[in-house]
Amino acid sequence: MPYTLQIGSVRCHIVSDGRQKSDGGGFFGLVPRVLWERVVQPDDSNRIPTDLRCLLIESEKGLILVDTGQGDKLVDKTRAYLGMTDANERLIGDLRQVGVAPEDVDIVLLTHLHGDHVGGATRWRDQADPKSGVIPTFPNARYLAQRQELADASFPNERTRGTYFPENWEPLMASGQFEIVTGDQYLSPSVRTEVIPGHTASIQAVWVEDGGESLLFLGDTCNWAVHLERLAWVPAFDLDPMASIEGKRRLREEAMRRNALLVFQHDGQVVAGRLVEGERGPVVKAEIVEERRDA
Repeated sequence: MPYTLQIGSVRCHIVSDGRQKSDGGGFFGLVPRVLWERVVQPDDSNRIPTDLRCLLIESEKGLILVDTGQGDKLVDKTRAYLGMTDANERLIGDLRQVGVAPEDVDIVLLTHLHGDHVGGATRWRDQADPKSGVIPTFPNARYLAQRQELADASFPNERTRGTYFPENWEPLMASGQFEIVTGDQYLSPSVRTEVIPGHTASIQAVWVEDGGESLLFLGDTCNWAVHLERLAWVPAFDLDPMASIEGKRRLREEAMRRNALLVFQHDGQVVAGRLVEGERGPVVKAEIVEERRDA
């Protein structure tokens, strides 16, 4: 279900590519299960419900879509492992609910190139036939990604090769829609990116700012609300844990200063909220809570 928000004069829609089940240890790293299971209860396979949220921004420069979820190119075995039992066109269906077709999207900003963020950037030419070839999902859009991220994705190491899949971006190169950027960017007067190394070397958070109001789409710079409250809680997925901690600290300070609405991409419970002062430091006060409970 999409959530529509107004940030100044800019309308934003929190949309989703659905829910899946992910390993709890992956999201909570060195934190003992006895602690993190107070936040979310795992199933018998130690999996927790996670969301694949994206952000659609009605900007001055056109429609900007931030990330694309897993998409529909996953094989049945992977979908079963991830508990993805819902129908196809999850993200496309949410976009349709807010009146947007794939052809309408002008810019697709890829925060980084992991499969659960860029998988939906491309699709099979014939959705029923994996051998039909892979084409861009958003035929009229410019796709933007960081130069360092593309280098890391193109030459993965033993740890990262299971998270990067060339079929998610190489067809965009072939179609001439893939654009490489370096560093922080302004996509429009009200939309900017901020590179926050940690999860990957050049992962991007996204700010929407207008009329004295702010929204921060955290992406994988901070997966769950509790990760922003407890800086030492770093996912095992993050390549540089200390950089992740410092990046979260910087974002937290700026978000507090701006009273920004925070959008959490993977939190299975808190969709969005704001930071307020707590007894032991900043805590997230939820404003939108996930209503769905199945994967």
